This record gives sequence, structure tokens and C-alpha cells, in this order.
Amino acid sequence: MPKYNFADRVLSLQPSIIREIFKYASVPGMIPFAAGNPDADAFPKEDLEEISRRIFETRPIDALQYSITEGYPPLRDALRGLHAGIMKDYDDVIITSGAQQVMNLVTQSLCNDGEIIICESPSFIGSLNAFRSFNAKLAGVPMEDDGMDLNALESIIKSNRNAKFIYCIPNFQNPTGIVTSFEKRRGIYDLARRHGLLILEDNPYGDTRFAGEEIPAIKSLDEEGIVIYAGTFSKVISPGLRVGYAVAPAEVLQKMTVCKQGSDVHTNIYAQILADEFIKTRDYPAHLARIKEIYKKKAALMCGALRADMPEMPFIEPRGGLFIWGTLPEGADMIAFAKEAVERKVAVVPGNAFLINESDPCSSIRLNYSTPADEQIKRGVKILGGLLRETM
Repeated sequence: MPKYNFADRVLSLQPSIIREIFKYASVPGMIPFAAGNPDADAFPKEDLEEISRRIFETRPIDALQYSITEGYPPLRDALRGLHAGIMKDYDDVIITSGAQQVMNLVTQSLCNDGEIIICESPSFIGSLNAFRSFNAKLAGVPMEDDGMDLNALESIIKSNRNAKFIYCIPNFQNPTGIVTSFEKRRGIYDLARRHGLLILEDNPYGDTRFAGEEIPAIKSLDEEGIVIYAGTFSKVISPGLRVGYAVAPAEVLQKMTVCKQGSDVHTNIYAQILADEFIKTRDYPAHLARIKEIYKKKAALMCGALRADMPEMPFIEPRGGLFIWGTLPEGADMIAFAKEAVERKVAVVPGNAFLINESDPCSSIRLNYSTPADEQIKRGVKILGGLLRETM
């Protein structure tokens, strides 16, 4: 075999630990607390089947032919309506192959090698790896109960003058489930504005809120054209459709469009039509309400199980999203705990996977309640509780 000379920008990249752990889901009997899949009962299967049949009966060529890079125009119009409260006159919409592609296109469009992206720490590993793949350097801001530590954020901005944007997940942050308060959303926006930075606001979980009051998006504050808003239908219709989108100033989207043309030409047009028809021909608010009820019950079930079987482990009680962030007691070896959990057929994600620097100390784990069945939640937490007591 030849010696392969890989590009410098990929030499340090490692597979996503979540994707690697996800492979354990195929092991018979494995309880998938490490996954991030929506509950299969949340998929509107019958509606999508009927819509699909109608598409291929009445307009098959539209679904099978090439389309434009910016996205299916009726779906873009629908998104303009859904997000009328955050869009400004200078904003537009692009449809992407999942929200993950927004991270790629924004970084490709804005960042030169070695420039800084400021991120919450911990944060979503998929986005962090996307940033790293373009040779961006990451600067992590510690999280508080209501979002980024603003003092730390300002200090990091001042010490990283070549930073390009701030990345944040204000609603039910992955992995912690933290919701950024309105005061901190305004604080993040004001710091970015004063220091000439953009903000990439990632909101994959906002429509899953089942507790607490809605908080305006950072994008709703945007009067200077500095916020790029990323959304997706993955958590509310189907992740397999791979339909995401960005709302951003048209000038930014123009560059993202050129980058997308060199990547995948356009997002799956059949999936875009399917999403658009679902929004317009079904009771979309009722569908979202049903999803919220599913996750409210599953989150309550896991929280109750954790209180009963793992009282030694404090956790952040979710108000939406798909995850619970728990912190093992002082002295526990988190990595050893996660490895032994897999041996006992309960897959969890080690918390250090989400850190900007994975070698930093971490004693937290991420648990998913949307994927496992109710019985698996109860049994899996009981197994983890027994393991924790043995460990301690």
C-alpha cells in the first residue's frame, strides 16, 4: 500500500466520539443513552407517506430533477413566514443539508487558517469538528447556569483579536441542556457588536420546549446584520430528511451559496418539497405540541429514575431538547465509568468529548432520553446507579 499524504487540515481530526459510540447501538441489548435520535414515535410517518405518494403522482419531475442551490423557493418562503419575527430587510434564507452544513459553510465563507472561533465550552462536538476541519482555532467560554460567562467571554474576545465569530446554542444547549437567559443573549449580542464579531446562533432544539417561557432569539435583536441563525427540521420532522437552513444577511448567504455549489450543488430537493408540503398541508403547531408532550414525559421519566437510582449525581433538569447533563461525584473516574457502562450495555457519552480541549478535567456525562424506550430508561439508569455505587 502507498503512503498517503493527507492534507494538513485533516491530520489532527479525529472521528466524532458520539458517532463512534453510536456504533454500539447495533450491539444486541445495548441501551442507547449515547444517541441523539428523536423518538421514532415523533415521526409523522403516515402523513409523510401520503404526501410522498401525492408528490410522485402529481409532480414527480419536480422531486427528481436538479434544483437551485439556495433551496426550494416555496420552502424558503415558508421559512420567511415562520421566522418573520427575527428576519430583517437585509436577511434571506438558504436551505442546507441539515444544520450541520450551516457550520461548514459559515466557517468556509468567513475563516482563514488559524483564525479564532469563540465557542461555549462544553459544546456540540459536530460543530467543533466542522470548525476544526477548516483549520480554525477554538477558544472556549465556560458555561454558567444561564449561559456563557460574559466576563470570560469579554476577556477571550479581547485576547483573541483575530476571532471571527461567536458560536452558541442558546436553547437547550447540547450537551448541557442549559438555556441562555434573555439578559445574556443581549449581553452576547452587545459584546459581538462592540468588538466587530459575528454570531452563529444554532437553534436545533428550540421547537422542542416543553417547560418554561419562550425567550427571543439573539437574531431578533440583530439591527447590525451580525447574526447568522441556523435551524433544522431534524428534531421536528425527521433527521433523515437532512433539511436544515440558515437565516442571515443576503451578502453572507451569497458566499455560503457559492461554497455549497462546490459541495453538494443543492440539498435533496425531494426532501425539501416533502418538508414544505408537511408544513403547509398539516396542522404544524399541533404536530409540534405532540412532539413536546412526548419529550416532556420521557424527560420526566429519566429525571425521576435519576433521582431514585443515582441520587449521588446532580444533573441539569431539561426544559426541552433531548439530553441530560449529569456530573459524577468528586473522585469518580468519568472515563472509566463510561467504559464500564458500555461493558454493561449502557452507552453514555463522556463529557470531555464536548470540551474545546478534551484533556481538560471533566466528570460529567451526557444522557439521551429521546432514543431509548421507557423500559430501557428505567433499566439503564438502574444499571448506571449500581455501577456508580460500586465505583465510589
